[in-house]
Amino acid sequence: MSNWTFGIIGGSGLYEIDGLEDRREETVETPWGAPSDALVHGRIGDVKLVFLPRHGRGHRLTPSEVPYRANIAALKMAGVTDVLAISACGSLQEAYAPGDFLAADQFIDRTFARAKTFFGEGMVAHVSMARPVCSRFSALAADAAEAVGAKVHRGGTYIAMEGPQFSSLAESKLYRQWGCDVIGMTAMPEAKLAREAELPYAVLGMVTDYDCWREEEEAVTVTNVLEVMARNSALGRKAVVKLAETLSGTDRTPSPDGIDTCLDYALITAEAARDPDTIHKLQAIAGRALGG
Repeated sequence: MSNWTFGIIGGSGLYEIDGLEDRREETVETPWGAPSDALVHGRIGDVKLVFLPRHGRGHRLTPSEVPYRANIAALKMAGVTDVLAISACGSLQEAYAPGDFLAADQFIDRTFARAKTFFGEGMVAHVSMARPVCSRFSALAADAAEAVGAKVHRGGTYIAMEGPQFSSLAESKLYRQWGCDVIGMTAMPEAKLAREAELPYAVLGMVTDYDCWREEEEAVTVTNVLEVMARNSALGRKAVVKLAETLSGTDRTPSPDGIDTCLDYALITAEAARDPDTIHKLQAIAGRALGG
């Protein structure tokens, strides 16, 4: 039996995974509240999957309203070993056309209205985000997307904006000058929280548009985003199935990037000074490192 259990955080247009066996739903509560929706458990072959629609089914939550801490905590508490985020994004470079996928490996965080850490209130931790995705899981996800027919770009910088509005033309041009490749609204603080929970994280960005910097084209609208998203989402669902099939029958080993034990080098508060209530709360995502 494989010991891979991966969590799928589905973004816009991706609310179900095809081919799940032993499907069941679970309503959960975490120390940081309820996640975006019920968790959907299942398996493909002998690989377990836990699916969570980031915006809630029916797309009820704006990017700023998504309960990122509760979402990551719920996946950790469900026994997830690795997290794959799939979400729509806009292209900031000519090479990334609508319909393409980007397995991003760097992020710039421009969000400002979201809780970005599990820590604080008497327990401080500083995790490294120098390499914010798991190199192994990102490569596996990219391989799976390519295998089902997607054009995949490996590596690139994803800039996360607050939203829910799209960029101004001046912002879009600025982000291009910074060397950003795609723009989205959800990978941050998601990737940061996954790292604090010692969960290897990868993101497949589904390019839906050219943002608004390409002035010869119509500026991005929800209508044209949804048209491309429908095609991308079908490939995204197939990629998840292919990834599970690839991993079926294989034993999972710790991330080669040391993510499974990263809190060993991040906890800074002296044991005598740690707030007991906060430590109790943190057991849900950091019990291994805290000795829970």
